[in-house]
Amino acid sequence: MPTSDLTYQIGLTLVKGIGNITAKQLLEHLGSAENIFKEKKRILERIPGITSRITDEIANPEVLKKAEKEITFIERNKIEAIFIAHENYPQRLKDCVDSPIILYFKGNCNLNASKIISIVGTRYATNYGREKTAEIIRNIAHIYPDILIVSGLAYGIDIAAHKSALQNNLSTIGVLAHGLDRVYPHQHRNTAIEMLENGGLLTDFMSETNPDKQNFVKRNRIVAGLADCVVVVESASKGGALITANIASAYNRDVFAIPGKTTDLYSQGCNKLIKDKKAALIETSEDILQEMCWCKSEAKKPRIIQQTLALDLLEEEQSVWEILSKTENMHLNILAIELNMPVSKLSVILFEMEMKGFIRCLPGGMYRLH
Repeated sequence: MPTSDLTYQIGLTLVKGIGNITAKQLLEHLGSAENIFKEKKRILERIPGITSRITDEIANPEVLKKAEKEITFIERNKIEAIFIAHENYPQRLKDCVDSPIILYFKGNCNLNASKIISIVGTRYATNYGREKTAEIIRNIAHIYPDILIVSGLAYGIDIAAHKSALQNNLSTIGVLAHGLDRVYPHQHRNTAIEMLENGGLLTDFMSETNPDKQNFVKRNRIVAGLADCVVVVESASKGGALITANIASAYNRDVFAIPGKTTDLYSQGCNKLIKDKKAALIETSEDILQEMCWCKSEAKKPRIIQQTLALDLLEEEQSVWEILSKTENMHLNILAIELNMPVSKLSVILFEMEMKGFIRCLPGGMYRLH
């Protein structure tokens, strides 16, 4: 029986010494995961960072055996394995330098939804924090009923965000720090099952992976990279929510934080983010919508497009122009998805267009025609 593409793709994540960044370099050089496993050792070792020890690991037959075992598990449990080159892979996350090669997803929502918010916070949430989370999600749901809410299925603010999303008929994704053969904490199992009907569970960890401490830090990068913005509701001076916020900032995501009293333990983290200018201060859902330029205007003003301007555009700039001409404004990530173009490349094109006076860059990573 021939080995499937998915076997090689999962196998690539199992090779000792190869992380996500190195795996992407190998894919760029050789084109596919299958080619990596079939390439001659001397050719592989010409690639920067690939040592004889790594090539020995690639040749280890146990790697593909483990991959086949995982395929049996995901097929039996109707789990989708999404390779980084697949069209269903989250485009926002794909453009992050350390994005996972494979994501395991069980659910029924669009990972490339037009608007995605990650909401995080302390596991020791106060009543105020839970109420604030519910209020923000409830109000946003009235305006954007197709928005996707992301969090980490942990105690406190995370589970409050998931439950509030479900109560308001919003899709919500829980990003896990372990494989999809379990739910941690087990107290959230019923909510997790409900999320499968309207959202889902996502992880880059294979089955039989325990929720070890270091896995939660890795998990946080997906929570940050999957969304347009990250909202921190409550946080102590240290914790996973602050790690997620800092990763989001490094990914050029908008970060928002709800302030609190200086004497409140679980406001210290949010206050510090605001003080250090790593997060914008928000009090309501309207603040988020305003900062992200997601406010719906009652009536759109017609825009007159001068054909003579369009003649001065390069081919790729013309494609950007055509998309922006059909909408009031659009976020950088969504524009990248529409154009099927890496954010890094698109950013250069947008900068050139802005310098020429064709477009305007708005707060929150939004763009519109000038």
